[in-house]
Amino acid sequence: MRSRAPSLRRSVVAAAVVALTAAWCAAAQLSQSYYASTCPNVDTLVRGAVTQKLQETFNAAPGTLRLFFHDCFVRGCDASVLLSGPDDEHSAGADTTLSPDALDLITRAKAAVDADPRCANKVSCADILALAARDVVSQTGGPYYPVELGRLDGKVGTRAVVKHRLPGAGFDLDQLNKLFAANGLTQTDMIALSGGHTIGVTHCDKFVRRLYPFKGGAGAGGGPPMNLYFLRQMRQTCPLNYSPSAFAMLDAVSPRKFDNGYYQTLQQMKGLLASDQVLFADRRSRATVNYFAANQTAFFNAFVAAMAKLGRVGVKTGSDGEIRRVCTKVN
Repeated sequence: MRSRAPSLRRSVVAAAVVALTAAWCAAAQLSQSYYASTCPNVDTLVRGAVTQKLQETFNAAPGTLRLFFHDCFVRGCDASVLLSGPDDEHSAGADTTLSPDALDLITRAKAAVDADPRCANKVSCADILALAARDVVSQTGGPYYPVELGRLDGKVGTRAVVKHRLPGAGFDLDQLNKLFAANGLTQTDMIALSGGHTIGVTHCDKFVRRLYPFKGGAGAGGGPPMNLYFLRQMRQTCPLNYSPSAFAMLDAVSPRKFDNGYYQTLQQMKGLLASDQVLFADRRSRATVNYFAANQTAFFNAFVAAMAKLGRVGVKTGSDGEIRRVCTKVN
């Protein structure tokens, strides 16, 4: 009896080629001038909403950047993370800690865009999120860069897949590279995107094991070692009986400014998340961390390039997507 393995392999390869071709075609529809004739001032409208929200609370900045990343990694950049319902993504896994301020920012930006008669129901929530992510970066000191537009909003949000698509706080370099590679991103892209943590925050439960050895901390499965003085400082922030709402900034150098301070934090062994500190601890990625720590322009350039690639992940086209009238529900 002849083996079916060769034909099976051919089928798998063919399916992969079809999937990659579809993904390339979807990404190819994106353009920086996509709304030039239908909503020429979309950038200004979204930027205004971002400015207003950041004047109220800085929390919206890291929250919006994280919202974009989570959206793209779970089902592609299709605003499925915004859907609210019995199977919505932001009620599962790491998405349960997505920022309410970020969600409110997108709601406001959508309202501002749709209030313009030329733009009403013509701009997707996915594109608004991509623009808002750029604007919170630039308004906190980071680079301002052109954003490719033309994404459609997804029609499905599935909570079951969330925990399998996002990096864990304890991931090592191999796990990080595998996950990012599955989304077409290189190790350099991953390290550059991790730099978004320069304005990031994290709750105590994500790094408490690094603070207390008997909870599986440093030397007991808690990841790379931590600066001893900093460890003692963080124990004050996150005591054994820490509040579930207690948090700390991921950048110990300049936590409210988008710069390369995150990488300097890693050099000082002050990375809270094991998945951050491993970028410096592992020799395979240390050189890139050192380069970005010494050269902010290089970091900014790499971040912009990585954000462009991230924004092309899982783009929806045709009947697979729509332009939602309300970002939290399918039309």
